[in-house]
Amino acid sequence: MLLFLDVDGPLLPFGAADRAYPVYDRGHAGAPGPGPAEHPLLHRVDPALGRRLMSLGCELVWATTWMDDANASLAPWLGLPPLPVVEWPDEDEPPDLLHWKTRPLVAWAAGRPFVWIDDEVTEADRAWVAVHHPRPALLHRVDHRYGLTDADFTTVREWLDRARC
Repeated sequence: MLLFLDVDGPLLPFGAADRAYPVYDRGHAGAPGPGPAEHPLLHRVDPALGRRLMSLGCELVWATTWMDDANASLAPWLGLPPLPVVEWPDEDEPPDLLHWKTRPLVAWAAGRPFVWIDDEVTEADRAWVAVHHPRPALLHRVDHRYGLTDADFTTVREWLDRARC
């Protein structure tokens, strides 16, 4: 099972009204890697998310505009190995309300079931995937103000349990 993972929003919260984000350091992660000085917002990313994502038992794939920078900065911070990175095609915006990532992710999945965690997923994306992807897919929208929460992990884990049956 694939798990496509966006960075800005799901891992790196932004836009909270009070801007009171938690602050983490490498001591919390217990893993070597770059510190917040290398990316000014890295300290907002909870290093424990790496372990939680790995525990889902999916093949993790970066689905972010961070591209290879996700492996250089975030993977070590999260205690993750380098992950595959979706290469985005250079194309115009998709028609209607479809997110520009939707078609490339379905193509990348190549018929395999997948989870897509992003803060910009819409009903239009879900409807398009339901028609154009032959296997189960969960397009899970995360609130960008808080990033991945316990509730998000519960939703994803429950869907995975059902999809694997």
